[in-house]
Amino acid sequence: MQLSLFSVSYAGLWGQHQLDVPGFIAKAAELGYDSVMLAGKRPHLSPLEASDEQIAHIKRALDEHNIQCGVMGGYTDLGGKVAAEVPYLEMQIAYVEALCRIGAELGARVVRIFTAYEVDGVSPHTTWSQVVRALKEVCDRAEGYGVTIAVQNHHDIGVHSDALLELLHDVDRPNCKAGFDAWSPALRGENLYEAALRMAPHTAITTNADYIRLPRFRYEPDLINYERATPDLVRAVKFGEGFIDYPSFFRGLQEGGFDGIATYEMCSPLRGGGDEQNLDDYSSHSLRWMREHTA
Repeated sequence: MQLSLFSVSYAGLWGQHQLDVPGFIAKAAELGYDSVMLAGKRPHLSPLEASDEQIAHIKRALDEHNIQCGVMGGYTDLGGKVAAEVPYLEMQIAYVEALCRIGAELGARVVRIFTAYEVDGVSPHTTWSQVVRALKEVCDRAEGYGVTIAVQNHHDIGVHSDALLELLHDVDRPNCKAGFDAWSPALRGENLYEAALRMAPHTAITTNADYIRLPRFRYEPDLINYERATPDLVRAVKFGEGFIDYPSFFRGLQEGGFDGIATYEMCSPLRGGGDEQNLDDYSSHSLRWMREHTA
């Protein structure tokens, strides 16, 4: 299993310390990671700024620090309810193809994307069909770059493991795999070991963090009491210190034959804040945990 760190962790998007891509690559290598996953958007590696010069600069950084770029992280919503005359889906497909091209130049063989959110007023069946059509075209275009598309279990369409397997079956492309993560099924109550065991043969990458649940209540003055609010607030903590049963998750993946890329991410506010030292502590802790529990 290749251990990777996601650049979004040092992108400053949740108020945390920000590094540019070469600085992040140097950081990941210093911490001891095998590989990096690069966010395919600003402030890191948006196709809008991915000039030949910038890509060459990133390749030199990878070579200098003896670390691989394994995955490009795409951000998509293949449903999208917009004006009919706007070629929204074509824009999404073009964006993913651009990430495939950039990834191939950097040595990455996987591009992670999302499916779609359900939208009020649009049938889930309609959105499902649109996602399938888009994924087929994306995978066909990615094939020319030698890239696998990893569909992360994040957005509403295909978020449950059974639904994601059905989606992959409908797409029916050899380079369409799962980006199967633990936090989503854990939050929704799936059995992590059983889900991971079942998904492992179809999984190219897994991207994870750990969280605690913080129960929420709203005060009702007329009752002089509190009403339970749902869902819980979720907050990131160090790997292995939250509610997610990662030992069972990785045991299921490994017993199912998974030997792909396992990425750590900090993509939300953290306990302890977003200063560089805290980010480094979290990243180092995750790496130690993975080496101890998945060897």
